[in-house]
Amino acid sequence: MGETRVDLQHLLEDLRDAYPGALEETILTEVVANSLDSGATGLRLLADPVALTLTIVDDGSGMRRRDLVRYHDLAASTKTRGQGIGFAGVGIKLGLLVCEDVVTETRRGKEHVASRWHLAGRHKAPWKWIPPLGLVVDHGTAVQLKLQNALSPLLDEGFIEGVLRRQYQPLLQPEFDEVLAAYYPKGFRFEVNGRVLERQSACGVDVSKLAVCLARKRKPVAIGYLVRSGSPFPEDQRGLAISTFGKVIKHGWDWLGIMPAAPDRIAGMIEAPALAAALTLNKGDFVRVGTRGALYLGYRKAIQEAVSQQLAQWGDARESEDKASRRTMRPLERDLETVLVDLADEFPLLASLVEQRAGGQKRLPIGRTEAAESGQEMLAASLMGGIESSEEAGVAPTTPQEPSMIQPLGDGTQSEAQREPESLPGVAVVPGVKARSRPGRYGLTIRFESQEGDPDLGRLVESTVVINDAHPAYRRAVASRSEGYHIALAVALALARLAVPPAEAHEFVTAFLVRWGEALDGTRRKSRKRL
Repeated sequence: MGETRVDLQHLLEDLRDAYPGALEETILTEVVANSLDSGATGLRLLADPVALTLTIVDDGSGMRRRDLVRYHDLAASTKTRGQGIGFAGVGIKLGLLVCEDVVTETRRGKEHVASRWHLAGRHKAPWKWIPPLGLVVDHGTAVQLKLQNALSPLLDEGFIEGVLRRQYQPLLQPEFDEVLAAYYPKGFRFEVNGRVLERQSACGVDVSKLAVCLARKRKPVAIGYLVRSGSPFPEDQRGLAISTFGKVIKHGWDWLGIMPAAPDRIAGMIEAPALAAALTLNKGDFVRVGTRGALYLGYRKAIQEAVSQQLAQWGDARESEDKASRRTMRPLERDLETVLVDLADEFPLLASLVEQRAGGQKRLPIGRTEAAESGQEMLAASLMGGIESSEEAGVAPTTPQEPSMIQPLGDGTQSEAQREPESLPGVAVVPGVKARSRPGRYGLTIRFESQEGDPDLGRLVESTVVINDAHPAYRRAVASRSEGYHIALAVALALARLAVPPAEAHEFVTAFLVRWGEALDGTRRKSRKRL
């Protein structure tokens, strides 16, 4: 008989690589997420550089003895998708990679137990029961990490505070109390080395509150703000962030598909608790396919419209410039669609960009799930015809028959009558299920941005190729009236990173340019046939 063995260290390292940030930041973020999921109202963190320990204590519901046993199983989790932001105790399990041992103490009712856990080899992670250290008083869970490295950032009070403010910003800002009160009715408090982290409101030259309501719903399901500054924000504060249950999931402008004229001077945050149902397995991103993908894309469309209107009120010039560039780029995009269809058979990874179905409409697999049970199917169904166009154009389109009803909040105060979706100038409303379907367009869109010092001609962001119009080669192409060829080359280089390994990039670019030329010839032949 053979025996199946698991390389635990390799498994943990793969799990670590699934998160975009540093390992220490991931550990801290996930430990806090599990405390929030347990119903805690406060978290105490104590970093002791002398003892090389970081102790984290919450006042949540705690665990029973049998729960603590399962807690040591690397694959075990009691979480239900959409009802929390933690993932299978990942923070503690990743802590095994950087700790000599991990002590966990938990108390629930009369059960008060503790364990010590460590990684003893690639295939062994033994744990044992130990007497409780007295870290938990009434109820809750405490974790004590005994770190291997005396220079670990987890022993630095400044690093800990920075991570908490960056990853859990909505919990530390009063602007989000309205929507988070349903999940944290007593609020939430962070305490680092005996010092309570102060809550800070958004500040800048202009601060505009935003709210997003679903059709026929008076209460906002997502709220947030945009802030504009007279000077550039620090690099890590730029862009619009989106969070769920107080945990920041994405940050920047790329995820939204909108770029202001002065992206370094505008920042913001949107909190949407219902999007927890659309989180990926590691809770570090959103699903973009299926019913959960429709939920995420629907919320994104509503946020796009709210942000676009606020930027227009601030006199942001990017919107009008984008409309002009869209008209100019549309003939090139039509050729690009033809090229992608031709190349998809030879380079299968491009197929996701050219998926088409009978009738010219891309149907989303809307089904009866827990999201539908909570009323979100109305949102997804209303967007079946509009999601694709919003994905490509960057902002959600509107028509004279269906004017946009999404507006930024002014002073943030509204009466009950003013919150009616039919007449609100201050609340974002997603169109209802009877909205007319719009035909979908497939392929990539092209957008221009100025990226001084960036050596790349362009880059691929979801379904958009962003051309760097500050690149010296682009300026030379404009001077010699060869922008079309420059754009084709930039698109080919951007797609090569998706389609083929680096060693095969030259062959892909050559094949792309051949198809690009043939697409132009094919267009002319079709024109002659029509005549």
